[in-house]
Amino acid sequence: MGSLLTASVLAITIAGCAGGSSQGGEKDTPTSGTMRISVDETYQPLIESEIRVFQSLYPKTKIIAEYKPEADCFKDMFNDSSRMIIVTRDLKEDEKEFFKKEKIRPQSLQLATDAIALIVNNSNPDSILTMDQVRKIMDGTSERKWQIVFDHQNSSTVRFIRDSINKGKPLPATTMAAKSNPEVIDHVSKNKDAIGVIGVNWISDTNDTKTIEFTNMVTTVKLRADNNTDFVKPYQFYIGMKSYPLTRGMFYILKEPYQGLGAGFATFLGGQEGQLLIGKYKLYPARLNIVFREATLK
Repeated sequence: MGSLLTASVLAITIAGCAGGSSQGGEKDTPTSGTMRISVDETYQPLIESEIRVFQSLYPKTKIIAEYKPEADCFKDMFNDSSRMIIVTRDLKEDEKEFFKKEKIRPQSLQLATDAIALIVNNSNPDSILTMDQVRKIMDGTSERKWQIVFDHQNSSTVRFIRDSINKGKPLPATTMAAKSNPEVIDHVSKNKDAIGVIGVNWISDTNDTKTIEFTNMVTTVKLRADNNTDFVKPYQFYIGMKSYPLTRGMFYILKEPYQGLGAGFATFLGGQEGQLLIGKYKLYPARLNIVFREATLK
């Protein structure tokens, strides 16, 4: 379809004064120390990979990630149990105002454009949908009765469907919440009338044996945007070109009063190595200048 030929990194500058203590008690700098972060669980495969690479580059660092529903990530930041969160939205105006009154200036940055994938049972013939059909499924007005499956009742995928697709309309009474994204995939693989809603990175890394297994268990739905004529899957090219309709941002939010390990990890995520990993998991990197060109495959 196309190939990534050039990638130039946009620099991230994080202001602050160096110094401080990490959760482990040792010296906390951009390249040493221990830190806990809270991560939207839809990004677990990607962030686990980012942490492995970062810690291999900086052996004196230890990042302990807790993967949980997005709402709980924000709670962690507000109650000071996490100085860094990785989520699907930036701070709202009232949240910024709260920190302003507390004389705190959190930093945030979009790292990627993410996509929501819809998955169905492999024997399900309805694997090509228009956005009008998707809206009817999500508000329960579809002629066919589907069982919608999310990873958690407070997850970012639930918020996305409620806000961006249903526009305030309630989800059908048959909607269920599993305990994790793998459980969503497992449930859909066993139920013909189920449609799962997950983050695209769970089914995208073709070098990961677990991801390949997940991909084989279910079918990813092709969607047609309202202003388009093509039905497409949430492939990186279509996410970047805005042809795939269910997209959202991926952000880090950092609340650190000095230039410590949080600043170091944030810089890594926005730098070339971190952004290339984001591309590996088929999200569209926000901090790279990507050029698509036509290519002939033999």
